Amino acid sequence: MKCIQNDFQGLKPQYPIEELCDINTALFIDIETTGLYAKSSNLYMIGCAYYEADCWRSVQWLAVNYDDEENVLKAFAEFAASYRYLIHFNGNRFDIPYLTAKLEQYEISFDFSNLEGIDIYKRIAPYKSFLKLPDCRQKTIENFINISREDTSSGGELIDVYHDYVLTRDAEKEHFLLLHNEEDLRGMFDIISVLSVFDLFHKPVKVTKVQANYYKDSKQNQKPEIIMNLKLPSALPVEISYSANDCYFKGLGREGKLRVPIYEEEMKYFYSNYKDYYYLPKEDIALHKSVAAFVDKEYRRPAKARNCYTRKASSYLPQWDFVFTPFFKRDYDDKQIFFELTDEFKTQRESFNKYAQHILNMML
Repeated sequence: MKCIQNDFQGLKPQYPIEELCDINTALFIDIETTGLYAKSSNLYMIGCAYYEADCWRSVQWLAVNYDDEENVLKAFAEFAASYRYLIHFNGNRFDIPYLTAKLEQYEISFDFSNLEGIDIYKRIAPYKSFLKLPDCRQKTIENFINISREDTSSGGELIDVYHDYVLTRDAEKEHFLLLHNEEDLRGMFDIISVLSVFDLFHKPVKVTKVQANYYKDSKQNQKPEIIMNLKLPSALPVEISYSANDCYFKGLGREGKLRVPIYEEEMKYFYSNYKDYYYLPKEDIALHKSVAAFVDKEYRRPAKARNCYTRKASSYLPQWDFVFTPFFKRDYDDKQIFFELTDEFKTQRESFNKYAQHILNMML
């Protein structure tokens, strides 16, 4: 077995990991194998990155022959015993189950349940569509944030390289094996920055400015909208834009913008206790029985759920849940709901913060 140690000079995660865990007890991990299944393949390398003496460092254990697999596992188990957090990319589905099976095979004592896992893949994957990614492979995400590699090989392509290396101990083949694993580790330091998208939906955004604006719709009609300038919870690594239901988001770094259409029209507020109301057909409104009792019976009739409303012409903003009340609709059967953009609402910054988060969640 070979043990190779390096300093990641000047390299640091592009995300405040200290908000996730204690960096002094955090271990990045990536493994290399000759197949997907522990029973029918070999583990030939484990690479780890760790923080020590104000610097991120790496250690790689390489099996120079097939029998070295056990030595690699023992070295890792001894090294990782003092750590509390394990940071990986899709390790929940591959690295950890594979290592667990191999450790059990050699009866090496190590319990992954003692380590709190942080799976970068698992946190990013739900936002694949929002990021407009074809898939969530590590190299896809690296390309998305404009990270280039010296290594161009896939793990699958290196399987034959490893088998040749066992026979020849060729230095160039060893270099490519180590390089691929090291760049997988380095890549995690970069792609972890995409956790800022996770934060966008799980940590509060702050609206720093709100302004009215006009835009042209697809028919070139001028329409009103509001633009909310946002302070994001953590820095987006590249510019991200997304639109849904006529709402539009764009962000880069800690700054973002949300554009939401304003609907200037007459809408209806439906009373839920319709049995307490009369409907007045001529006026096309409902009045409470305590008031409508004075209306001639010829001009009133008991209200039903679908006609128990009052009408109001005003400015409205869309919502996709009952976040703000009272809520309005265009008609009883409409699923889209709105709330009134009142002068009072315009002065409430916390309400805009809440609304901005609601719009982002709708987009997701």
